[in-house]
Amino acid sequence: MKKIDCLGEYCPIPILRIKDHLKSIPNGEAFMVVTDHSCVFQSIQDYCKKTKLKIHVDEVINGVWEITIIKL
Repeated sequence: MKKIDCLGEYCPIPILRIKDHLKSIPNGEAFMVVTDHSCVFQSIQDYCKKTKLKIHVDEVINGVWEITIIKL
């Protein structure tokens, strides 16, 4: 599974990286985004909800999230 490292990045960079990656993968494929900013985490959740992407979130360390996104 592809992992997009967004540690230390602020919006809108992670969302732009997600959009770019979505263009290159088929439906049903999953990838992971790692972030350490709560505002980025919230933006990703909002974007996925708006675009009907399936997500699974794990807070692996306090303040670090691994977000698995599945393109439907």
